[in-house]
Amino acid sequence: MALIEAFASVQLHVWFAALCLVAVVYKVAMLLEKRRVSLRNMDAFPGPPPHWLAGNVLEFKQDGTDLDRFVELGKQYPYAFPIWFGPFACFLHIHHPDYVKTLLSSTAPKDEYAYKFIESWIGEGLLVSNGQRWYRHRRLLTPAFHYDILKPYVKLMSDSTKTMLDKWERYAKTGESFELFQQVSLMTLDSIMKCAFSYDSNCQTDNGTNTYIKAVYELSDLINLRFRTFPYHNDLIFALSPHGFKHRKVCRVAHSHTAEVIRKRKETLKTVKQMEQVKAKRRNLDFLDILLFAKDENQQGLSDEDLRAEVDTFMFEGHDTTASGMSFILYSLACHPEHQRICRNEIMEVLDGKDTMDWKDLNKIPYTTMCIKESLRLYPPAPIIFRTITKPMTFVDGRSLPEGSHFCVSVYGIHRNATVWENPNKLHWSELCHE
Repeated sequence: MALIEAFASVQLHVWFAALCLVAVVYKVAMLLEKRRVSLRNMDAFPGPPPHWLAGNVLEFKQDGTDLDRFVELGKQYPYAFPIWFGPFACFLHIHHPDYVKTLLSSTAPKDEYAYKFIESWIGEGLLVSNGQRWYRHRRLLTPAFHYDILKPYVKLMSDSTKTMLDKWERYAKTGESFELFQQVSLMTLDSIMKCAFSYDSNCQTDNGTNTYIKAVYELSDLINLRFRTFPYHNDLIFALSPHGFKHRKVCRVAHSHTAEVIRKRKETLKTVKQMEQVKAKRRNLDFLDILLFAKDENQQGLSDEDLRAEVDTFMFEGHDTTASGMSFILYSLACHPEHQRICRNEIMEVLDGKDTMDWKDLNKIPYTTMCIKESLRLYPPAPIIFRTITKPMTFVDGRSLPEGSHFCVSVYGIHRNATVWENPNKLHWSELCHE
């Protein structure tokens, strides 16, 4: 009897091993077929030859020069060229506005491959959602960006900026150097917490003790690391890795904080039926108020999961891209002191003795505004966006790709494309003086 049971157990293990082998072979066959199809589809688009395993990843050193490397490749391959992330994931890298116009004028959704890594944190918010879900949420969130909602934020942002400048003044007195982006990033986080959630985090002065702010930074770093590390693209490998464990831990911290903020606000608004009552009772409306009161045509609001997703999306997208744009604007001005002086004089004239800009002052600084826009051309805060087409697409030069093809649109590359801009790598501030 024992012999029969042992034999049955061995048979079971053999069958399980055979099943696993079949599954692995099937998966490998599917991936190889995917690679074959991608190679065939991209045949009309010459590009840098990929390594059989790493793809084109080894060409990019992750040392701050990668975006410029894309620009150099764009000179060799007009309009677009394929880039391989590992042996199976291929994206057509677009760097010309004619191609971008064709792609973005279609209904091509955001690419799940590129955006899925962030979904575990921010859920299906506006950044990653598509189709009817995106349209519904976008329509519900639109009132949060009305001028009447935004105007009171100027004072709150000024307060956060003053805190940052006080810190900079202390650095100036000691002559000690510091990382500017980190300081600006804390200021933008501070501003968003005040403006969007009426929450004073004191993150600029608490020396990194705020657990939620720490979680936001750690999640941003981990998502970036996962995207750049090919084996981590596999959910199981990432989940079993130390970085995957840390990701889950800080996700819990971020989600619990967001859920608590939403819970407390719901409790506060329990007896409030209309948004006008909020302004009458305590303060200006903020982003979270808009979310909680939002209703669609069927009088349905956002679920708790949707609320958390939009709050987390706003926190992630709002602080990081804004901080990047502002840091490069300051860098550009520092590199061109003559234009910095013009901007300073323009702003001082508008302030006329005040220490804070008002809403009505923002359209009185045209030269400063042009300098800001020119800096954003050279240093776009979101340098690349991703799309997947759901139907065949033909471009202006006659080349085509079938449905399911993946694209990365290089905003950075378009803004530095020599066929579009004259001297594209130069800040054209001298021309502004004559406009």
